[in-house]
Amino acid sequence: MPQDRRPDRQSELARLAALAERAADAARAEILPRFRRVGVETKADGSPVTEADRAAEQAMRRVLQAGDPGAAILGEEFGAEGDAARGAAWVLDPIDGTIAFSRGIPLFSTLIARLEDGVPVLGLIDLPALGERTLGWAGGGVRRNGEPVRCSTATDLRRAMVAHGDAFCFERAGERDALVRMARELSLLRGYTDGFAHAQVLAGAVDAMVDLDLNPWDVAATQALVAEAGGRCETIPDPASGKVGLVFGAPAIVGELLGFLGRKPFG
Repeated sequence: MPQDRRPDRQSELARLAALAERAADAARAEILPRFRRVGVETKADGSPVTEADRAAEQAMRRVLQAGDPGAAILGEEFGAEGDAARGAAWVLDPIDGTIAFSRGIPLFSTLIARLEDGVPVLGLIDLPALGERTLGWAGGGVRRNGEPVRCSTATDLRRAMVAHGDAFCFERAGERDALVRMARELSLLRGYTDGFAHAQVLAGAVDAMVDLDLNPWDVAATQALVAEAGGRCETIPDPASGKVGLVFGAPAIVGELLGFLGRKPFG
């Protein structure tokens, strides 16, 4: 899809990117002081949550509401304010990788995406404990800490480094056989997960990823960023759960990985 590179459009997206960065800064200020110092609760769906998740999302909402008051907000912890499927909306995951965060592992992230009529046009992946932030928007490319990054151009699946999400996510999505086959056939299969792994794919360090059983706040930032980084991103529906999966990264590798899955992408 051709990107809108008109100066006024790019200027507006750059303004929104600066706002997203301020929101990410506010989240960092809530998350890092609590890292390795906070208890964990279990939500009704069985997933973990901490005081840091809630405080970070509230901080982001305050920043975004002040800087973009007309936009809807959808967040993992506090749900929707306004209609995120129409017009302008922000989609937030304050801590993607709460399992890692709760265990003191520094590979968690904060995810922010801007949607327009349901289409992601801007994405931010912040790795607070590592001091790395990946940011990009439609027509503006992708940068990590200000330096341009690109997805891998690998073409040989046998030599490709491929990441996958948690095994239980493959089970939930009905794709256990795909994970078993990947483990059998891919010599550089790595269990990097969550937004951390997404950021590595965007920078070309990991060639591609298969990540399943995901919510809107898990995928929106990555959906906005992959094409801008020169990669391919395919969304896999799971009608039974209402969730989706992503296969993304080097275009040639993504094409081959899709053949491992029982379900096919949208469209």
